[in-house]
Amino acid sequence: MMADRTVLSIGGEDRVSFLQGLVTNNVTKADGGIIYTALLTPQGKFIADFFVVGEDDRLLIDVATSHAPTLGQRLMMYRLRAAITIEQTDLIVSRGTGAIPDGAFADPRHPEMGWRAYGDADISDDTDWDALRVAHMIPKTGIELGDDTYVLEAGFEALNGVDFKKGCFVGQEIVARMKHKTTLKKGLAQVSILGEASPGDAITANGKPAGTLHTVSGDKALAFLRFDRADGDMQAGNATLTRLK
Repeated sequence: MMADRTVLSIGGEDRVSFLQGLVTNNVTKADGGIIYTALLTPQGKFIADFFVVGEDDRLLIDVATSHAPTLGQRLMMYRLRAAITIEQTDLIVSRGTGAIPDGAFADPRHPEMGWRAYGDADISDDTDWDALRVAHMIPKTGIELGDDTYVLEAGFEALNGVDFKKGCFVGQEIVARMKHKTTLKKGLAQVSILGEASPGDAITANGKPAGTLHTVSGDKALAFLRFDRADGDMQAGNATLTRLK
């Protein structure tokens, strides 16, 4: 059971067009399925990432419980005269790997991230999700994804979380500029670890700041790095780190 997830419901005849003008992905693709997306500030920074599931008369929003109140407040702020309702549900989020149960959805971020299901019972398995996230560079809300995050630096395009053909969304101008006019100088990366280091440790290279260590799983981890300082060995805690490309 994913006790750290909350499911919101958006109903009303304007629900698709309303959300379509706000989030990074194409909401029409959630019709009968699931998408991964995010809501950003007008300056292009992260507010919340979530899944959208399209049902016959509503959109389900699967979001980290820590960010559900903020997301709900932002959506209400943008509602204006749109014919929508926003409610919190009692649905339980389950996830697992292996065969997809009836009514569940394949995780749209990566084929190895299994499935997600929504209902009144927990059908989750005991998959080591941190190991999978590190192996496939999947950021997590509150760890790799924070208030200062730009979603392209967090790998959202590779995770099928941004649609550059859908039209405008909040923060779209900044995201598009980063996509088309610049080369990313920093971002999420996978590193190997030789020695002891902990999430949150500062990473240095030749004595200069090079990033921050995040989720650790075995001898690999996710880190946020300055790419110009990540070509050789780096240090964090009592460990030597090497970027894996």
